[in-house]
Amino acid sequence: MPQTLYMVVEHFKNKNAKAVYRRFRERGRMEPEGLLYVSSWVDDKLERCFQLMDTHDRRLLDEWMANWSDLVEFEVYPVITSREAAERVAAKEPPFGRDSD
Repeated sequence: MPQTLYMVVEHFKNKNAKAVYRRFRERGRMEPEGLLYVSSWVDDKLERCFQLMDTHDRRLLDEWMANWSDLVEFEVYPVITSREAAERVAAKEPPFGRDSD
């Protein structure tokens, strides 16, 4: 199966970042083998985390989220890089010198 990038938006329940970071310190990320953490960003209010994950099996993402579901609500979006998006758009454009209208 091909690798897929997922943008995971974590909403800390009750806006409780302390509980999330406490568990992270105690247990780590708790991701199953085959699910790769890429990078993450947290909003300046400490209410949401935007995490980029990579896997060949979406079920691994579900397994990981189950480990955190008591503290976090999740939104998950399959994503591609900007470069991949530009390549896809370019592939759909007509060749130079031809009108698309």
